[in-house]
Amino acid sequence: MNAARRRKTEDAAPTHDPIWQDSDWRIRVRKKLLEWFRRNARDLPWRREPTPYHVWISEIMLQQTQVATVIPYYLRFVTAFPTIKSLAAADEQTLLAHWEGLGYYRRARSLHAAAKQIVNKHDGEFPTAFDDVIALPGVGRYTAGAVLSISRDARHPILEGNTQRVFSRWVAMRGAATDSAATKLLWQIAESMLPRKNSGAFNQAAMELGAMICVPGKPSCDRCPVARECRAHAAGLEAEIPGKVSKMVYQDRIEYALVIANRRVRSQTYLMRPLPEGARWAGLWDFPRTTEDSLESLSQAEHQLSKDLGVDVSAGMRLKTIRHAVTKYRITLHVHVAELTDPTSRPRKPWRYVSTDEMASLPMSVSGRKIAGMIARESQARLPL
Repeated sequence: MNAARRRKTEDAAPTHDPIWQDSDWRIRVRKKLLEWFRRNARDLPWRREPTPYHVWISEIMLQQTQVATVIPYYLRFVTAFPTIKSLAAADEQTLLAHWEGLGYYRRARSLHAAAKQIVNKHDGEFPTAFDDVIALPGVGRYTAGAVLSISRDARHPILEGNTQRVFSRWVAMRGAATDSAATKLLWQIAESMLPRKNSGAFNQAAMELGAMICVPGKPSCDRCPVARECRAHAAGLEAEIPGKVSKMVYQDRIEYALVIANRRVRSQTYLMRPLPEGARWAGLWDFPRTTEDSLESLSQAEHQLSKDLGVDVSAGMRLKTIRHAVTKYRITLHVHVAELTDPTSRPRKPWRYVSTDEMASLPMSVSGRKIAGMIARESQARLPL
């Protein structure tokens, strides 16, 4: 097959029912969906006051995070940073502390950078032009469309996990919804479905349908307001559409963290540092930890962390093993007590000794917070680490 023919085959639209091109069908779906949404929309805090700022914060938080998890974080965040200007002026450590536990910390740093850009270029007012919004750090086509449609009723389509699934079932689209040709088609469908008014309500309704009714696996078609219009349901294919997405293949790795107390003073303080740009969890505070490779032994960890600290360390007994996942890795983290081989030596900056009281206010990863919690409990029990 020559290159031109191959590109034509790859770019061919996926098999689907072209019913979405029928204006009468679109009108029926919009009407039924919007009526259902008016009666069944969840009472979410960002919907009570859907300003561009509030919608933007919620949309960034909701990326790869469940609604129930986001709600308390959102409420604390907008209380701490009620305006774009207050967010732009925030200290990064304070910002990350309010984000702690949500994960994917790059989102928080992108929010911070975007807030500064809005202050510098738009006098602190969230921009209304799509091109200006999508130019913000951390904002893509979906987020820009969601913020402008929900907060200003601007006529912009949105496509994310829930609406990908809903639109795929509406038109009985075969194949994975994440394939490039399928994604292109779904954006066209998303745009064609928008009403002239209430685009924001329609977008929210489609997402709500996907979250509450048109769920993965086995959707609740008996409760769906548009089941009669759905071509996947008519063909009995709702459980098969959208097609399977390749699952993440996780790699197992072993990492080590060291708890090093300052033996030169009587107060209990432990070695930590803020992680540099480019590191996993950049901007958060952490204990000496191996993250670059999977290690086979504690002695390898001693050698690697001695180089990181600029002083020799000696690891002792294991305090805890924590299992967690980061991106494509399933990590077994062995936490050991350790000490400096020469107690009078000083680790290089930015490493410094931190008290348990200080730890409580520093931003950390979930596993870092578990180590800090363990140290605090041991300290209260007066057990030397």
